[in-house]
Amino acid sequence: MQATHSASKPGTARIHQLFGYPFRVFFLSMTLLGLSVIPLWVMQVNGVIGLPLAMPGLFWHQHEMLFGFLSAAIAGFLLTAVCVWTQTERTHGLKLVMLWGVWLAGRLLLATGADLPYWLVQAVNLAFLPLIMVDAGWRIWHARQKRQLMIMVVLGLLWLMQIGFVTQLDMAFSYGALIMAMALISVIGGRITPAFSSGWLRQHGQDSAAVSVVPALDLASVFSLILLMVSLVTGWQTVTGVLALIAGMLMLVRLAGWKGWLLRKEPLLWILHLSILWVPVALFLLAGTLLGGWPSNAWSHAAGTGAVACLILGVIARVSLGHTGRPLVLPKGMVLAFFAIHLAALVRVLTAFEVIPWHSGIGSSALLWMFAFGMFLYRYTGILASPRPDGREG
Repeated sequence: MQATHSASKPGTARIHQLFGYPFRVFFLSMTLLGLSVIPLWVMQVNGVIGLPLAMPGLFWHQHEMLFGFLSAAIAGFLLTAVCVWTQTERTHGLKLVMLWGVWLAGRLLLATGADLPYWLVQAVNLAFLPLIMVDAGWRIWHARQKRQLMIMVVLGLLWLMQIGFVTQLDMAFSYGALIMAMALISVIGGRITPAFSSGWLRQHGQDSAAVSVVPALDLASVFSLILLMVSLVTGWQTVTGVLALIAGMLMLVRLAGWKGWLLRKEPLLWILHLSILWVPVALFLLAGTLLGGWPSNAWSHAAGTGAVACLILGVIARVSLGHTGRPLVLPKGMVLAFFAIHLAALVRVLTAFEVIPWHSGIGSSALLWMFAFGMFLYRYTGILASPRPDGREG
């Protein structure tokens, strides 16, 4: 179902409004980063340009998608959600400007810091996630919300992967970070997706009890991913392959219980289910890589472009409406953007298997990616930079 346009009135946007709530500036900045890093990487790898990068090109690309793009999404979502969960004052104003400045400095240093001391580049980039964990963790601790501690654990492990990556420049740590990104999806996506789905079914006179959540299965899914990460980083290939199969099956069973097909008429919900489906796909592809010799960039792009990027687009499209006091009605073109980002993931995976020629594959995948996030930028910049219609803060 294509929705109507819900952008704010012309002339109401203000730069300072971006720093009224974490999701505003980080969602917009993340989108701009995604729209710049992908084409720059394609041009870099094809020899069209030569950026003065602070690390080798492939590692820069992986770092920026994992710890630049993803970290901004985490900051925007978590620092917004945790204020609601804990009923605490939001991070905004100068404090938010400074936090965003650390994130931005990391991006600039990596892109232009070839002649700078590498320890400086490392220090700035490694500072951001701990600042997010301190901000969110302090609120969670004082609110005694033990349920949220698993998020802090996974974030801490993600940061450990970043430390290993920037200090060792070892792809094992980027793969470990991808597993932790999927663990975050397992935790956060595993909460919001069935909750939103059952709520929608209830509102539309359908059986909300059809959406099944099994806490023991949720916990097993997260711990299987943590064990998978440890095994992957330590190089236990066969064990890792088996764990990938187990983790994939657990996530698939969870998804089946959420009954995503019942939400096919609501794009703000089916995008969540379809995006999380990429998690077991990526895990099965990882098992194929380790046990069957399949190309490693198949599972990594199923995880990164499929699971992570697709879910991020779905979540930010919803959060940006709900937290600015607007109806949960997608702006025009966003359903097409949802299809485009999923197609970008599919094309990139097929390219890894050489079903599509390499140059054509990465080029078309990049164009689909840029269309998807370009549409978000076009439709949501005014929303993110404008005051709430109801006059409330944030």
